[in-house]
Amino acid sequence: MIIGNGEIGETGAAAIAAADFVIRFNECRSFVVSPGRTDVVAVCNTGRPAKAMLGSDAWRSHPAVTEASEIWSVRDPEKFAALRVPLAVSHPELGDFCDDYTSQFNAFCAEAGKQHVVVEKVIHEAVDKALATFDPAPYVVPSSGMIAIAETFSRFPKSEIGLAGFSHTGWEWHPFAAESQLVDSYIADGRLTRYAAEPSLSSSQGA
Repeated sequence: MIIGNGEIGETGAAAIAAADFVIRFNECRSFVVSPGRTDVVAVCNTGRPAKAMLGSDAWRSHPAVTEASEIWSVRDPEKFAALRVPLAVSHPELGDFCDDYTSQFNAFCAEAGKQHVVVEKVIHEAVDKALATFDPAPYVVPSSGMIAIAETFSRFPKSEIGLAGFSHTGWEWHPFAAESQLVDSYIADGRLTRYAAEPSLSSSQGA
C-alpha cells in the first residue's frame, strides 16, 4: 500500500491494515487515520521539507518513522543539482528548493539502523516521460507520490499495489492533473488499485 496524505476511506484503512508492505510520506499525516504498519517513509530530501523534518524531534520520534525499516529519498541529488541554475531563472522564488539534505538523511538512517534508499534520477526521468503523454502544464517536478509509485513498480514488479490518500492536489508546481490521469491509466491497466475515500475519514489535504 502506498498512502498519500489526502483522505483515506474505511475500505482503504482496512486495506492498509492488511497490507504486507506500507509506504507513507514525509510527516506521515496518514498515520492519524490509519495507524499501524509502516515499512517505508518516502521523504523530500531537498529544500524546506527536508530541513524541517531533519530539524524536528517530533518527526524523528514519530511512531511511523520509528517503525519504518527504510527511508526513501525521492530526489536524486545529481538531478536536483542540475535543476538549480535553470530554476534560478524560471522560478527565482525557489532559491532553496534544490538545497540537498541527502547526506543528513543518510546519517539519520545510519544512527537509527534503517536502510537509506536514494531514488535514482532514471526513475524521475521515466515519470517525466510518462507524464508527457497527458500534455501537462509547465511544472517543476513530479510529486513525491508519483516518484514513489514509480519506485514501487521498479522494486515490486509482480506485487499487487494499492493506493489510498491520493487527492492529486497541493503545491502549484507539481503536475497534479497529469498525475491523476497517469494514475488512472495505471489503474485501467491493472497495475494499481485505488481505494476510494469516504468523507468521514480525512488526514489532510494533498498527496
